[in-house]
Amino acid sequence: MPFSLFSSRLTSLWLLAGPALLAACNSGSGNVQPQIPLAAVNEQLVLTDQQNSNLRFDNGAVYVKGGVRGIIVVRQNASSYLAFERNCPYQPLDTCSRVKVEPFLRLYDPCCKSQFSFTGQPEAGPATLPLRRYSTALSGNLLTITN
Repeated sequence: MPFSLFSSRLTSLWLLAGPALLAACNSGSGNVQPQIPLAAVNEQLVLTDQQNSNLRFDNGAVYVKGGVRGIIVVRQNASSYLAFERNCPYQPLDTCSRVKVEPFLRLYDPCCKSQFSFTGQPEAGPATLPLRRYSTALSGNLLTITN
């Protein structure tokens, strides 16, 4: 069989079967969710500033500018801090998707009713993915947050 005839038949086969094959690949993931958009993060926090006084206690949290919809910084202990994107991983493109802090209890998104632990793990609601976590580095009283 000449190559051009073979190529033509292969193209025809793909046009007929390709969409069905692609649909089959996605059939097991009927709950595919869009990803949180990426944003460059390079923020610094002076822990001794009055606006960061909640970070003087374990599980204390503050909001910081940056990221897609802001950042939440949570103190784990005196030498360990976690930083999370405020954009909820469940339907992150919804304009109301913004994680908030319920002081010393949890992180939650009032829009979709998802709840997260202070380590960013989903605990209740429709979200099944953890909060996006940014890197933190502590040097004296200066906390740097990057991605």
